[in-house]
This record gives sequence, C-alpha cells and structure tokens, in this order.
Amino acid sequence: MVTTNKQLSAAEYIQLEEKHGAHIYHPLDVVISHGEGVWVYDVNGKKYLDCLSAYSALNQGHVHPRILEAMQQQARRITLTSRAFRNDQLPLLYKELSELTGYEMALPMNSGAEAVETAIKIARKWAYRVKGVPRYQAEIITVENNFHGRTISVISFSTEEKYKEDFGPFTPGFVTAPYGDIQAMEAAITPNTAAISVEPIQGEAGVIIPPQGYLRQLRELCDRHNILLIGDEIQSGLGRTGKLFAFDYEEVRPDLMIIGKALSGGFYPVSAVLGNTEILGLLTPGEHGSTFGGNPLGAAIARAALQVIIDENLIENAAMMGEYLQEHLAEINSPHISEVRGKGLLVGVELKPSAGGARRFCEALQTQGILVKETHQHVIRFAPPLIIDKETIDWAIPRIREVLSMP
Repeated sequence: MVTTNKQLSAAEYIQLEEKHGAHIYHPLDVVISHGEGVWVYDVNGKKYLDCLSAYSALNQGHVHPRILEAMQQQARRITLTSRAFRNDQLPLLYKELSELTGYEMALPMNSGAEAVETAIKIARKWAYRVKGVPRYQAEIITVENNFHGRTISVISFSTEEKYKEDFGPFTPGFVTAPYGDIQAMEAAITPNTAAISVEPIQGEAGVIIPPQGYLRQLRELCDRHNILLIGDEIQSGLGRTGKLFAFDYEEVRPDLMIIGKALSGGFYPVSAVLGNTEILGLLTPGEHGSTFGGNPLGAAIARAALQVIIDENLIENAAMMGEYLQEHLAEINSPHISEVRGKGLLVGVELKPSAGGARRFCEALQTQGILVKETHQHVIRFAPPLIIDKETIDWAIPRIREVLSMP
C-alpha cells in the first residue's frame, strides 16, 4: 500500500471519501484539518466557529490542553489492559464519577449506543431478579422520536422509519408512548414493565423539550409502579444544558443514568451507565463486558475531562451563555423562524416548512464561517462548546441573522 503526506485539496479529500467510504452521513463539504477551543480550520486555512461540538462531545472545546496532556501522559504509560486485569486509572474514575454525580457505581463502555444496550440488559435482569417479571417477558417503554443510537436493539424502538427500513427483524420487548404525555405513559404500563427510558431533551428530534413537570411525573410514575427510570443524558448531560444533567432542572434522579460524548472531551470514545449498588450490583462476572471499556487510557482522559468541566465552571457558563445566545436568536426578525427553544447551550431554531428545509441555511452559515447541522429537516441545532464567551456570540449573531433573513 502506498501512502503519501502530500496535502490534497478539499475536493480531492471529498472525492476519496465519496469513493471509498460507506455513505452513512451527509456531511457539509468542509474538510477540517485542525481545531482549538471553539474554532476549527479547514485544509485551506479558513476559520470556522464550531456550533455543533461533534453532537455535544466537545463540551470542553477542541483539543483542550489539560485533556491532551492527560492523554499523552497515559499513552506513554499503558493504554489497554483489558478487564482481565485491574489498572490504576479506572478505580479513580469510579470514585470521581460517584463524588460528582452521587451514584454509587458506574459501568464503563465505549460508545453511547453500547451504554444504552448495557442499560437495557441491566433493566431486564432487575425485572426478573428483583421485580419478579416472568422470564423473558420484560417490557421497556420508550417514547416517540427518541434517539439512543443505531444498533439493532436500539433501532427496534425507534419511531424513525429511515433508521429501521431494511434492517429487521427487530428486537422485541419495547413499547412506545408519546413524548411528554404522562397519561399515555401510564396507560402503557403493564405488570411486565421493567423500565421507562427517556431523554430529558430530545436532541436529534430537534431539541424537543417536554412539558414542565413531565420528568418529575415520570419519576413518580416509576416509584408508584416499581419501574426503573432510565435517563439518557449522552447528549444533554455533563453541563450542556446549564446543569450537570438536564434531569436536574426538575430535581429528578433516574435509577440508571447513561452518559458519554463529553465524558472524554472529544478525545476518545468513553461512555458509562451510572446507578446504585442494588441495581448495577446485580451483574456478575461474565454477564457483560468490553475489551476496551474501562481501559486506562480512556479512564485517564475521562478523569481529566470531568475535572475541566468542574474547574472551568463550564456548567455555569453554559447556563449564562445559553441564555444570552437564545435571547439574541429570538430577536432575529426572520420570516423563516417558527420557534427558538432550548436549555443552556443546546438550542434549536425551528424553521417554517415554507423555508425550504434547514440544509440550505446550514450551507449558507458555512460560507459565513459558522458550522451547524440540520436535524429532522427543519431544525438548525446550535450547540457550541461550553467555553464560548459573549464576544464570540456577538461575532456570530450578525452572520446568523444575515443567513436566516435570506430569501
């Protein structure tokens, strides 16, 4: 195989990707070569404000020096031991996660979808061993327009047909209820219900926020019917919404909390399921595992990523800058905007159907030096790194206004 270090043009990189890569994404035609903080640069040296943060994996910004240093130091020592042996980083990550979140235990994995699958397995075992559901009859209630990943089991309870077409047969054991409708949720409960799984804010669905009190009602419903509440905070957690977790807005504590993305600050795939001993402690050796899950490199990176969130007050900054950004977006006088909604720095600008879809606005924003991505066709999602400041938002708003005011 012949390799080259020759700098290619953007068009050449795109051509290579289109020819040799599976076409599972529809990216904007910007070829990024490096980044720092809230900024990224393409192969031509053009500078862009990253307002997607790799779907909220980059809460700490691009190439944060403290996380980079932790990664480099650990990579020089040891990167992988497998869980056949212990390492000196994972126990410290467990301790720090517990101190930060209040959960007694954690089960580390790699991707968010892996963590979701893990939570499903835990909930099912709990249903059989603790609740007494007849074996293999456990049901998990999910909600419409959810997004928890794209593995077979996860798409089995998706209501997005594009995620499911041609990929069946699907995993049984899931029931769907409308999002935000507590009466419909209660009607879906049966004696076999093991858990309710929900995102506190539906990011991929278009930054959909449930009615005030819904999360608290879910908690009460689960307590009343002896059901586990599973919270998916892979995208909304770790400061993104101006709280450590979006569930914190209603002072709700899920029985199982799923985190990922920003848990590694964008350096490495790290995810985890958090819970207390009476639930996570049900798993025994051999029932679940991962070669890379809990590896010392990932654990060291996650420890540094969490410390940055705390030390740099990123949760507080997300709350302040999120309010500032939403206020300015709401002031834009555009015939295309239907609604601006969000919490913290997870913001959706929904466009009217007459706008012709969000994609063309994302492409126009790219030419203005701002990178965003459409979601569910009519929504532009703004989710910059949590280190963003007012000066940068002030730089961006006139450009966003110009694009959203175009015919």
